[in-house]
Amino acid sequence: MSDVLVVAEHRQDSLRDVSFELVTAGRNLADEMDGTLDVAVISGAVESFAEALSLDGVDRIHTVDYGDEFNHDVYTQAVTQLHDAVDPTVLLLPNSVNGLDYAPAVATRLGLPYVSDTVDVEWDGEGVVTVREQFGGKVETVVGVDDDAAVVSVRPGAYAPADTDGTASVVAFDAEIETDAVLTDVRGFEEVAGGDVDITEADVLVSVGRGIEDEENLDLIFDLAEALDATVSASRPVVDDGWLDKGRQVGQSGKVVTPDVYLAIGISGAVQHVAGMKGAETIVAVNTDPNAPIFDIADYGVVDDLFDVVPELIEQLG
Repeated sequence: MSDVLVVAEHRQDSLRDVSFELVTAGRNLADEMDGTLDVAVISGAVESFAEALSLDGVDRIHTVDYGDEFNHDVYTQAVTQLHDAVDPTVLLLPNSVNGLDYAPAVATRLGLPYVSDTVDVEWDGEGVVTVREQFGGKVETVVGVDDDAAVVSVRPGAYAPADTDGTASVVAFDAEIETDAVLTDVRGFEEVAGGDVDITEADVLVSVGRGIEDEENLDLIFDLAEALDATVSASRPVVDDGWLDKGRQVGQSGKVVTPDVYLAIGISGAVQHVAGMKGAETIVAVNTDPNAPIFDIADYGVVDDLFDVVPELIEQLG
């Protein structure tokens, strides 16, 4: 029996960041339960994935060597069987496109309550207590689970990724996949047009908001990004005006990013934007308004005109 079982996620031969974030969430939860943490990886290069997931705090890793990419029917069967074998109190899944595809089916098959899109998961001594954000992050709702076990999906970026090596044991799990019930297969991947960069992979982001005032002023931001060896991202107003493409948008209606450094230039810090970048390790904000909400979460703040600050930064970095 396990106390917490995490299901990792991968795509095109790479583990996704949410896998390592789920390890952090799972270990925290298991510690509160004074219990164990198991991790499962299904399909793909399971042996190399297991090696990467052998992190501090992980007790066992279960591999299901079946297929190459995510498949709803395979995952639903494999996760259900793993749950029956491992018998966890809490099953943690990614609140991603893939996770949301199979999580409800798994919860239904297991007859367990399912809480989606959580940003925090805890154990209060008697059961699972989760936190969900509503109304664009303006309201936090505490949701308790009145059951002995639960399925919970965790929002990407809600936890810092685990990154310390451990010594987890690896166990091959022979899932009995009913092939007649596998009704779909992956034929390939097609990148969405218009995304010239992947801001989710950047270590340093220079993000710009409406304070830039005019499209031609973006050259200044790109100069700063070049000096920092960073990637340029933006808040929604800049994208809505057509100055940068949708793939660079950070926020609830854009992408969730967790860079080492997030430099917010001329961004007020609306809750919709903060939802997409609050997981950054270090946040630096530049804004003329000392009461801008972005300063509430910034590690460092500069109350000044970006058109004075940015050129000075470029000169200092040159």
